[in-house]
Amino acid sequence: MKFFPNRFRLQQVCVSVLAALSTMSAWAIEPFKLRDIRIEGLQRIESGTVFASLPFRIGDTYNDEVGASAIRALFALGLFKDVRLDAQGDVLVVIVEERPSISEVEWVGLKEFDKDVLVKALKEVGISEGRPFDKALADKAEQELKRQYITRSLYGAEVMTTVTPVERNRVKLTFTVTEGGPSKIKEIRINGNQAFSQDTLKDQFNLDVGNWLSWYTKSDRYSRTKLNADLESLRSYYLARGFLEFRVDSTQVAISPDKQDISITINVTEGERFVVSGVKLEGNYLGKEDEFKALVKIGLGQPFNAETVTETTKAFNDYFGKFGYAFARIDVRPEIDRVNNRVNFVLQADPSRRAYVRRINVAGNNRTRDEVIRREFRQLESAWYDGDKIKLSRDRVDRLGFFTDVNIETQEVPATTDQVDLTITVVEKPTGSVSLGAGFSSTEKVALSFGIRQENAFGSGNYLATEVNTSRFNRTIVVSTTDPYFTPEGISRTIDLFHRTNRPYLGDLNAYSLVSSGAGLRFGVPFSEIDTVFFGVNYEQTTINPGTNLPNAYVEYIQQFGYSSNSLPLTVGWARDGRDSALVPNRGMLQRFNADFSATGDSRYIRSNYQIQQYTPLSKKFTLALNADLGWGQGVSGRPYPLFKNYFVGGLGSVRGFQQSTLGPSDSSNSIFLGGAKKIVMNAELLAPFPGAGSDRTLRLFTFADTGRAFGENEKVSLKELRSSFGVGLSWISPMGPLRFSYAVPLKRQDTDKIQKLQFQIGTSF
Repeated sequence: MKFFPNRFRLQQVCVSVLAALSTMSAWAIEPFKLRDIRIEGLQRIESGTVFASLPFRIGDTYNDEVGASAIRALFALGLFKDVRLDAQGDVLVVIVEERPSISEVEWVGLKEFDKDVLVKALKEVGISEGRPFDKALADKAEQELKRQYITRSLYGAEVMTTVTPVERNRVKLTFTVTEGGPSKIKEIRINGNQAFSQDTLKDQFNLDVGNWLSWYTKSDRYSRTKLNADLESLRSYYLARGFLEFRVDSTQVAISPDKQDISITINVTEGERFVVSGVKLEGNYLGKEDEFKALVKIGLGQPFNAETVTETTKAFNDYFGKFGYAFARIDVRPEIDRVNNRVNFVLQADPSRRAYVRRINVAGNNRTRDEVIRREFRQLESAWYDGDKIKLSRDRVDRLGFFTDVNIETQEVPATTDQVDLTITVVEKPTGSVSLGAGFSSTEKVALSFGIRQENAFGSGNYLATEVNTSRFNRTIVVSTTDPYFTPEGISRTIDLFHRTNRPYLGDLNAYSLVSSGAGLRFGVPFSEIDTVFFGVNYEQTTINPGTNLPNAYVEYIQQFGYSSNSLPLTVGWARDGRDSALVPNRGMLQRFNADFSATGDSRYIRSNYQIQQYTPLSKKFTLALNADLGWGQGVSGRPYPLFKNYFVGGLGSVRGFQQSTLGPSDSSNSIFLGGAKKIVMNAELLAPFPGAGSDRTLRLFTFADTGRAFGENEKVSLKELRSSFGVGLSWISPMGPLRFSYAVPLKRQDTDKIQKLQFQIGTSF
């Protein structure tokens, strides 16, 4: 008896199915040949769009199967919310109802996001002006907007969509947002730690419970991506201190009912601390085991450090790459002695096969020409893969100073066993700067200034600069251009033209002035990958126009040699650039030496300058930069050293905290600073990333110590006379060029020194 109800229901289902089949048979259309096709219901959509989607044409045979295919194809367009087919004799009528189009997308209550960011996000889910409106897509758009707000830790944000019909079958979408306040981290707790304190471990995190700079860094706003990065930092911290078996067991993120407070709990298992007992090499090392052993960074008898293991495997891969083995594999196998808490590492090497480079691709250079990048490559196409040459190529491209980031990736060529392609990807930075200025004063009237500098003119890699200043105190016309590849071998050529009028800014337009005009031609010959020798010739004419406040030193010079001096100095220079980047160096050394020798003409002198910079990374975040700049000048052939060739010290670029060009000899009668024939400048900087800037090295904070001074030709150089300062600053590679702000406090000074604690400049290095 208990089976009868089920049997009765089964009979009902069978009857229903038979009835449906009978109905479908009644609705089925006998196949016929199409004499005509008509479309009804179109408003904005072209009829050609419909005809192109139909799987049949006039003259074809129509049946139910092709009719169903037509309906599916039209619905797939996403343009119609209803489609029907009506057969009238041998004429088929396609009846459609268009979806309304979106006439406008409006935002109400938007504060956290830029409108363009959300417009782009909605476009990716199918919502934008002019597109057909779909309620399902609108719901999806709401979820996407909420997801965008969650990425900013605004968990309480509410989004409401309003659809307003307008004329011509269109709708206006209005997204009303109630953002609310951001959810902030109120607690971060780590459970299971024993070797290190909570505070020590939390210092490894970018996320925190807030500090004085959180308004900018937003470090107290939760993000799953940031938390994952912090967990990796925590893992790296333990693995670098001997905890080989450390693991993160779980993480719990709890949010308060009002969605304002977030608590993060991290459960860890530290494990035991292990000491390295030995390192053994196994596998094929090309018969160069001794060379590879010298590359081992893993310290015996030291606590296990994952960073040294990574450095060792990378050094091994790089060394294999030097011999063309691009696919070398280094497997690290730890042999753990848990009784004594010791670990022995076995480095298993498989060089695999030797490879050559099939093709070098360049990506990311929207402005810079390919040849500008390719000519810096030392790894050639169709040549054996050479890891050293690839690294050198990357560094040479980076040292151009045109890019904020340079990366080279290696890809295997499909269907081959011994070929790779290299792709160098660059991120371009603005390499030009334009300065326009205008001023008005009772003494100068209208003064105009204009300057343009392009380090990568028209993407050619050439340097071009023009400077014009109409000030009555400093009038300048300068044109300079450099072609770094004047010859295919890499010899550079520089041409300089200039005309300058300089008058001391004393508020007196009748003060004396120096007028200098000239031209120069200089060539640079590369002698190695990092060494370049320069030589050239200049023609210079300098005229002293007498006036008020003329220093006694100039009076004596005029009495002996006249008001005008001509010289034809020969120039010789040398530069060695081993930095990893010209824009934001992190390691390496730069040395420069320049000498001018004028043996003919009215001014006869020798003038030399030597500069050395050393960059040393102290950690992943901190870099120590040291700089020394020494200058020396001397008159020859019984002539004194010309005053207008003096060095000037003080201010940004030399000793910060003092007014520009004021550290050195001055005229006793009017306190005008004359500069000196000799100079000493030394700087030390500790650079760190700006809080919240992540790995962006174009924005950095630094603390510094400077010392230096200029000395007269007949003045003895005395270290006791050096001035020194200490301070902090900000460096930013901006679209306008390198910007540097500094605040310095003089440590060693004299009462007559001119102090300027806060300073700003564009385009200086130290």
